[in-house]
This record gives sequence, C-alpha cells and structure tokens, in this order.
Amino acid sequence: MTDQKTFEFEVTEDDLEFKRLDLFLKKSLPDFSRSYIKDLYEKNFISSETIKLNLKKLPPLGTKIAVIIPEPEKSELIPQDLNLEILFEDEYLLFVNKPAGMVVHPAPGHWSGTLVNALLFHCNDLQGIGNVERPGIVHRLDKGTSGVMVVAKEQKTHAALVNLFKDHDLKREYIALTYGKLFPKKETIETFIKRDPRNRQKMSSLVKNGKTAITHYQVLKEFEKSSLVSLVLETGRTHQIRVHLAQQKRTSILNDNTYGNPKNHLKSLSGLREVLGDYPHPFLHAKLLSFIHPITGESLSFETEPPEMFKKVVSFLKK
Repeated sequence: MTDQKTFEFEVTEDDLEFKRLDLFLKKSLPDFSRSYIKDLYEKNFISSETIKLNLKKLPPLGTKIAVIIPEPEKSELIPQDLNLEILFEDEYLLFVNKPAGMVVHPAPGHWSGTLVNALLFHCNDLQGIGNVERPGIVHRLDKGTSGVMVVAKEQKTHAALVNLFKDHDLKREYIALTYGKLFPKKETIETFIKRDPRNRQKMSSLVKNGKTAITHYQVLKEFEKSSLVSLVLETGRTHQIRVHLAQQKRTSILNDNTYGNPKNHLKSLSGLREVLGDYPHPFLHAKLLSFIHPITGESLSFETEPPEMFKKVVSFLKK
C-alpha cells in the first residue's frame, strides 16, 4: 500500500487569468506551497499527455494536467530530546523559543542537536511536512540568533505559513546590541541584498541588484560606544539585519564575527572580555512574532526575553 496520490486538472476559461502554470496549480492545490510545486515539476511529477509543460506559462485551454503527490520520503534524521521551550501549540502549528547556538536544521557539520532534531522528538508525525530535510520549517534564524520561531505541524498550515512569510503579512521585531551609535535614531533602510560575489558565505547590500530588503530600526538606548536597537523586518532576507547595520550604518552587531570585528569590540569596550568569556554569538534576538492564524483566524503574538548573557551585557554597558 502506498500513500502516493494523483490529481488531475483541466485548464478552463476561468483559469486563463493565472497566466502561469505554477499559479494555476497553487490555486488547484491550496495545501501545497509554490516551492513544493516547483520541486514536483523538477522531479517530473507534473505532466500532460498533449503538451510539454512550463511552470512560467499556462498551457492552452482544455489542457489536462496530472499531478502526482509522492509518498513522503523517509528521513534519516534522529529525534532528540533537547528540552525545547514551547511557547504555544495547537494541532496545526507551534511557537518555540530557539536558544542562541542552536542550528535550525541539519546540514554538513550539524547533523544533530538542531531544532529539527528536537521537533521530531516532540512531534513524531512531523516527517513529510514540507521539505524532508527541514520538516515543519517555514523560516529560520541564524545559529547565533535566539528567539521566537513558528513551525508547521501539517501540510496545509505549512503552505499557508510559507505564503504568509512570502507576503510579509506578519510582524517580526528583533532587538540587537550594536558596536557604535546609529544616526539618525530612527530610520528605514531599504537596499538590495544578494550573495557577496567575493565571499559566498556572506551576503551584501552593496550591490546594484538582488532581492529587496527593508529594515525599520529605532534606537532604544544609547551607551558610551554602543546602542540597544529595536528592528522590525518588512522583508526577511538572509543575514538582513546584520548586513544592514554593518554595511549601511557601519555599526555591526556586537560580537558578530562575520560582519564585524569582535576583537576590536573587546579592545574598545574595556571589561567586556571578562563579562563575555568565550561566548561566541552575536547579540541579536528575535523578540516578537505575530500574525493571524492561517487556519483558525486567531490573532497570535508571542514575545520572549533575550538570553541571560544578552541581559548581562546590557547591564555591563549601562555601567
């Protein structure tokens, strides 16, 4: 017995408004995201007996299309009890407070101890929700970033959350400690962001094209050589906050080894070394995440305090 399913659709006059096959299929298969539909297409699970299909072009009126939803792949990921802090949970999704230092999903060099390993222990039926290597994951935080994340527990919710993040129909607020002061105290930063052509491990906003990135920031408190800053994301590009602060405002996040220089931070802020010890993470915390529940319509908003080391450094800077 197999869990594979086959759907058949026909392009009608009412569908001509979609212009693209992927948009037509997204309407026809509302429980699946466009990225999942693209993956099905690339694996030859979407076909027609009469025409070669192209995701960017809607086929002619009357074209019949077959879509195979394969049985979920068997994951080799290992469930682990990692004392996951759950802020909220229902049958569709859950909110977690990710600690600094935890990688979100397994990758070379990090096959265990990740958020996904912890989620698989907590939700034994999570496999097959979204990407087999990232079950339930709809967005991510960098390894060193702590704070609120949402995870989908079933396929329809996963697709809805992917669209919610894609359309920026939510609020995400972060707090950060910066090395240096920001002028003006409140501003919107808007740039393009893409991979740094000189270093593929980094992102860059010093480019002429790429994906639009918008960050709204406001200084909450100033110290002698640093600031406590609130940042609201309008978009969610990789390393967006870290890149915008370091490259557009020339005030990197404190202790950010990728876009800043922690050695200079420690040298300039006398006494900070004794406070930090060997703490390796940038001081960036995903403080708040809020949106309308895509299934129940309930208003959801969860906020968490930054880690103890973050608070400890704030106290040090105040002195």
